[in-house]
Amino acid sequence: MTKLFSKSGGYRTLDSFTFATVIQLGTFRFCETFLNRTNDPCGRQFDQMTQAARSGRSNIIEGSERSATSKETEMKLTSVALGSLGELRGDYETWLLRLGQPPWRRASAEAQAVSAVDVDTVEFHDDAQYESAVHLLAQAKKFAPWIESDDSTIVANAMLILIRRTIGMLKHQLEVQGETFAEEGGFREKLTAVRVEARAKQEEAPNCPLCEKPMKKRNSARGEFWGCTGFPDCKGTRPGETEAKK
Repeated sequence: MTKLFSKSGGYRTLDSFTFATVIQLGTFRFCETFLNRTNDPCGRQFDQMTQAARSGRSNIIEGSERSATSKETEMKLTSVALGSLGELRGDYETWLLRLGQPPWRRASAEAQAVSAVDVDTVEFHDDAQYESAVHLLAQAKKFAPWIESDDSTIVANAMLILIRRTIGMLKHQLEVQGETFAEEGGFREKLTAVRVEARAKQEEAPNCPLCEKPMKKRNSARGEFWGCTGFPDCKGTRPGETEAKK
């Protein structure tokens, strides 16, 4: 029997979600600490950066929740999260350029130190919301020496590294989501398959001799016959009444 709804809502265990949360928390602090009426008189930079950080995290959540009914939507929202973090990366790069500094080289000791810090894997038991919050705060503390620095260039460089890592994770998620979609199809396809299977069952249809799925009555030049509801992936057939009489 075709399964209509896929599993969804597992975003709390994703490393990309953990990193996106650290990025959002770090961006809030960066904007509150370093942006002021002199360098951001209208507050637009504050709004744009915090909204981009929020979008990165929120679209991971929404994409995960929507995956039950739409793999296409899950992929679109993952792509939006990726694009939002790319926009935020541009803001941090511009900040360093305004100060006349290039970002850290990937091979530099500073960049290597941030890149060496990883997040813990996690499992939730009785209270996922509470346990997730405890986990996220603990992971954010690992990056505190950089994202809580009083030097804006250190914070900006560390955020660039975290964003780069998260974008890499999201690109991998998109590849996996695309493979899943190719294998399972979309929600409409599943709805059709479920309905076909239900109708076949109501007609007391036999099971396919090849894959055991319910079969559906079909017509050919030779008369009625039973065809597998999994066609074209499965080409199992059984003779129908008119075909059997010939």
